Amino acid sequence: MGIRTMPWSEWIELDSTYQHWQRVRKFRVRTRGHDVVRVLPAREAESVKVQGGAWAAKELVFELAEYLPRRYPSSFRVTRLPNGVPAPSIGGVSLAWEQQQPVQTIEAIETGEKFDLRVLEGLNDVEMGEEAMRITAGLIQDDVALMIEGTDGKYYFQAGAICIPGFWRMRDKIGMTLDDIHISGNVPRFKEKLQTSMEKFFRRMPVDKPVVRNNYFMQVCKPLSYVADADPEPRLDVEEECAFDIDPEELSWSESTNGPEDTFLHGHGHAALPAPYLAPSTMRLRSERQTLRRLPRTGAIVFGIRTYLFKIEELALERGVAHRLASAIRSWPDDVGVYKGRKMYADVVLKYLDECAARDGNIVIEEEEGRGYPYVR
Repeated sequence: MGIRTMPWSEWIELDSTYQHWQRVRKFRVRTRGHDVVRVLPAREAESVKVQGGAWAAKELVFELAEYLPRRYPSSFRVTRLPNGVPAPSIGGVSLAWEQQQPVQTIEAIETGEKFDLRVLEGLNDVEMGEEAMRITAGLIQDDVALMIEGTDGKYYFQAGAICIPGFWRMRDKIGMTLDDIHISGNVPRFKEKLQTSMEKFFRRMPVDKPVVRNNYFMQVCKPLSYVADADPEPRLDVEEECAFDIDPEELSWSESTNGPEDTFLHGHGHAALPAPYLAPSTMRLRSERQTLRRLPRTGAIVFGIRTYLFKIEELALERGVAHRLASAIRSWPDDVGVYKGRKMYADVVLKYLDECAARDGNIVIEEEEGRGYPYVR
């Protein structure tokens, strides 16, 4: 699975794009509704019973309210409930840390957004969970999926704040088991190599041992000039116009790579026709930093997805990177190449990377234990 131990200080990563990304996320929450934030109720009438996602969503937002001001004290400000006020809890266990009163409000200083967690106490079940997930989406740059164990020992996707998936839609996966999410998404070699080990890992994952892994894809985005040339007349579809203005890099949904979001066929990414503007200048490397941790009260597993976009032209400026990326793309087995959409962009991006690598003298980058990246041979 390519996982490694994650220090607690690295659970949530924030950077200088925070304000812009929160603008994108807020737009998505406002315009996409349940496609972006959704919490499922408990399954009670079926042979397999699964708890709903609401209590895990509530626990998560209180965990973040405690973690963020400690990890980023200049970026978040909190107030706490006065002494003597009944503390929010789950199963009789307070949602505060270190014997303190629970957080009452949390403010993201950079955006000025202030969230009052007391609002959750006046809501019931799914409404409460979805409000908690909306607050979570407004605090961090990660997308979040909450996985809850059913009576069959499988983990189910019961709640999510998925604002910037790029290549998949929550509506296609919410409520599925961990296995079905990967199988229906045509993840290469999942059944043969990952299914059994992943199931065991989720069941055995302890509270005190979070983990992290990374992946990467390639995507295309529209150049500003193309949008202007293709749409000389004012558009009546104001929402679409605003979406491009807010998210020109197609962070939230890669339409240039996957086609329109509402007609996307689950399990068939990279299905758009090659864009006429496909060029090194419109190519992006999309990398996901995926984290897993178990919540201590509900036992739910938090799957965090922190996405990064890098311009290929900027990456290729670093000596040795062009050679390494071209080698990686060529090394993908055929099924992985199909999954990552290599056929769409390979000719363009490999030609460009090879030219950049030749300019660098085709140097090779090594990663050695104890040596900082890059180490050039």
